[in-house]
Amino acid sequence: MIEIQHFFDKATFTLTYVVWDPNTLDAVIFDPVLDYDPASSSLTLESFKKLDEFLKSKPFKVHYILETHAHADHISSSQVIKKFYPKSTLAINERIREVQATFSTLFDLHDFSTDGKQFDLLLKDGDVIQAGSLKLKVVFTPGHTPACTSFIVEDAVFTGDTLFMPDYGVGRCDFPQGSADELYTSVMNRLYTLPEKTRVFTGHDYQPNGRVMKFQSTIEEQKASNIHINSQTNREEFVKFRTERDKTLNAPKLLLPSIQLNINAGHLPKAHSNGKSYLAIPISFKEAF
Repeated sequence: MIEIQHFFDKATFTLTYVVWDPNTLDAVIFDPVLDYDPASSSLTLESFKKLDEFLKSKPFKVHYILETHAHADHISSSQVIKKFYPKSTLAINERIREVQATFSTLFDLHDFSTDGKQFDLLLKDGDVIQAGSLKLKVVFTPGHTPACTSFIVEDAVFTGDTLFMPDYGVGRCDFPQGSADELYTSVMNRLYTLPEKTRVFTGHDYQPNGRVMKFQSTIEEQKASNIHINSQTNREEFVKFRTERDKTLNAPKLLLPSIQLNINAGHLPKAHSNGKSYLAIPISFKEAF
């Protein structure tokens, strides 16, 4: 039976997970966080240090760093992890290439490669990952982004931003190439068809109404009480609801830095002649003047 340790980054409401076999200590990491202060545009290792301290508590064998998608609200610490755990493999959905193509144009990244080669491994739907004694099934669950993936490990599924806790619903679909219709299919046809006792581990918890942080539910609970999409929700009403709701949402605070680094597998942009890396911040007017 696998064991799971969560790490919660309060600044971005992000859940990172370490999953391991207690007999062999073969392990994988989901969605690790690198801390970023937008005011000073500085990166720090607070979240990584907590993760690293845990990984050093036992002789874990870290096989994979698995990204559920290119996050728009936090920066991945995957490259930091690879520096300290060089045998680990960084993997993401092969449709990351679509995300790279879209955002390389938005940020005018002339020499940016959009073939996904920044990552060690591009995953296909239905792939089975063998991480030592751990076996993980790759299930594409697009909608929030075109490159969203859920991972099934024994009786657990890690859903990233596809399914949140039942009292918070599902991820937004208004990012480029996001699709409420695709998200409906992903949830109803790919996740809600899993055994009802399957444990669901979510990628964020925004603690609605100030409740304590939660990160685990079941498919049965999701189907019964997810406030955005339960087993009785029809496609038309969900797409209408999700589309209208998304129009009222502000952009994530770390959207611009997160996307630029995460489509680049957590690598910093190429340094300028002064040795510093820079992020591009496009400017747009919401009103004419």
